[in-house]
Amino acid sequence: MSREYPKQPLVGVGGVVIHRNRVLLIKRGTEPLKDQWSIPGGMLELGEALAEGARRELKEETGLDVEPLEVIAVFDRILRNTGRRGWSLKGSGRVRYHYVIVDYLCRLKGGKLAPASDVLAARWVRRENLPEYHLTEMATSVIMQAFGCLMPSQKWKAPGLALTHETRGPGN
Repeated sequence: MSREYPKQPLVGVGGVVIHRNRVLLIKRGTEPLKDQWSIPGGMLELGEALAEGARRELKEETGLDVEPLEVIAVFDRILRNTGRRGWSLKGSGRVRYHYVIVDYLCRLKGGKLAPASDVLAARWVRRENLPEYHLTEMATSVIMQAFGCLMPSQKWKAPGLALTHETRGPGN
């Protein structure tokens, strides 16, 4: 099935890995969100369990071995065609991409950080430096929730992210 202009939503999985008070980010090499920093992840394969898909995608994109611990967010990302400007999370144009994304909090088990061919860069980023990476509002929320899960005394105050719809554009 084509990712662009799909006939039905596609399932994506991602993993938030926090190690030594830093979160793992990747710079995407393909659409959607090409050239933007994000949470590592990708498409679930047929017959694959969600956690196994997250484990595989993180290994493929970053070279790292992780253990998915718990689901921390489930949301949809619907990107619509806008004509001359490409795509947007808002508007009424034809659906260009439609994903249902399941993000896991993951524990680093091992491996060596090595970006894959569809990833332009991968790096560990301190929480206070996140604004420099212009993440989507949803990615920032999921990451902050993950920090809160690992450090309850510094829990981030945010509305529940169990089931949400991303409504802001890239970089917001």
